[in-house]
Order: sequence, then structure tokens, then C-alpha cells
Amino acid sequence: MWADEHTSRQMLAYHLNESVDLSSRNKDFIARSVKWIVSHFAINRQTAIADFGCGPGLYTTRFAERGADVTGIDFSERSIGYAKNTAARKSLVIDYACSDYLEYETEKRFDLITMIMCDYCALSPFQRKKLLARFRGLLNADGAVLLDVYSLNAFDRREEASTYEYMQLDGVWSKEDYYGFLNTFKYDEEKVMLDKYTIIEKARTRTVYNWLQYFSPTTLRREFEENGFKIEGFYSDVAGKAFSSESDEIAVVARKI
Repeated sequence: MWADEHTSRQMLAYHLNESVDLSSRNKDFIARSVKWIVSHFAINRQTAIADFGCGPGLYTTRFAERGADVTGIDFSERSIGYAKNTAARKSLVIDYACSDYLEYETEKRFDLITMIMCDYCALSPFQRKKLLARFRGLLNADGAVLLDVYSLNAFDRREEASTYEYMQLDGVWSKEDYYGFLNTFKYDEEKVMLDKYTIIEKARTRTVYNWLQYFSPTTLRREFEENGFKIEGFYSDVAGKAFSSESDEIAVVARKI
């Protein structure tokens, strides 16, 4: 959907809506998050940061404004284009790559890799293993990863459901008239949810599968340690809020070993 002309435009609009937490965090949260990240990781002009799934550059721009050497990777050509225009307008030097981050390669090495907005949850176990191996290869010695995931508390509150709606999600799927059917499936043993969207237009029918893995601190620790990382700390969000088992999200800081 990131390559679809209409949907990518709609998703960018969600990214840039500063008042809601849909494709990106709201403006106030991002400001608090960046402040904490800069402080926690002692970011300065010698810090090299890669933001995986950077979208339109909401974090990369702010990191670069604080002097860091910043790289952003995203699959959406439209989002990368917006991020590049923002950097040019602000006279910031940011290296952007329009790429599948599972395949991203570079000679650069980083002190910090970020992956924000629970992107990690959308990946299969094989993809996550591949991604963590890529992170290890791209990090400097003792480099760190910061990412967030959905917690088991959030999983427990979700239920299976079936709904349909004319022009579902405010017309995000198509500029043509359509009906959107959403079937939500819950896999208790695997701690996985599937949102299956079926978009029916006059000329075509499409299906989009949105898989989400949910985690506990225990499963996160095991997964990271099996792939060459040591967990440094858990938080309730990427703004450094103290960890709580009641939180819907878990932010993890891990160091390469």
C-alpha cells in the first residue's frame, strides 16, 4: 500500500497530522520523545543515527537539528520525498534511502538505530531475525537500538470482530467508491492479531493483511539475546516513561554485544 498513488498520499497526510497518533505520534509526544532520546543516548555532532521506517522525517529532522549525522530509511517514495524537501528547506544534511529496510545496505556504521511506531510488530519471526542481524552489522561496537512494540496488555484487550464500512478509514484505500470489510482474527497461543482488509470497488477487489505480533519483556529479552543483543532497559514508551505492565506498549533499549 506504500507504493499505491492514492493510499500513500493519504498515509502521508496521517503522518503529518500533528494532533493524532495514527501513522506517526502526535507533535507533543515527538517533542518529548526526541528530548529524552537526545539526553539518554548523549546525542551530539559525533553521533551517527539511522531511523528505520523514518516516514516523512519527523524524527530524523529533529535529530539532525541537534547536530547528529542522520540517515533515514523508508519504503514510501512519497514520504521520503517529503522528508528530503523538509531537509532542503531547513538546510539540513540528512541521508535518505527509499528502500525496503530489510534489504538496506550501506558502508556507514551507526551509534544508534531507531525504529519507532511499533513497526517491529508487523514483521514475521524470520523477518525480525533478519532485521536484528542487519542491525548488528550496521552498528558500531556497543551501538544501541531503540524500538517500541505492542504489549500483551494491549493484546488481551483486543477481540475478534467483523465490520464493514462505505469508504472505510475516511477513503484511505481508494479515490473511487468502495466498501471496506475488516475481519480481525486473534491467535492466543502466538500472541498475534490479524486485521484483514477487503476493499471492494466496482473494477477490482483487493485484500490487505496487517499482522501484528505482541510482546512481553520476557519474549523481547529472549529474542534480542538470541540475536546478539543485551537488553539495557524497558520503558512504557520511546519518551522514556517508566515501564509499567499496564502499558499498551513497551520500548526497549538494547546494546550490541
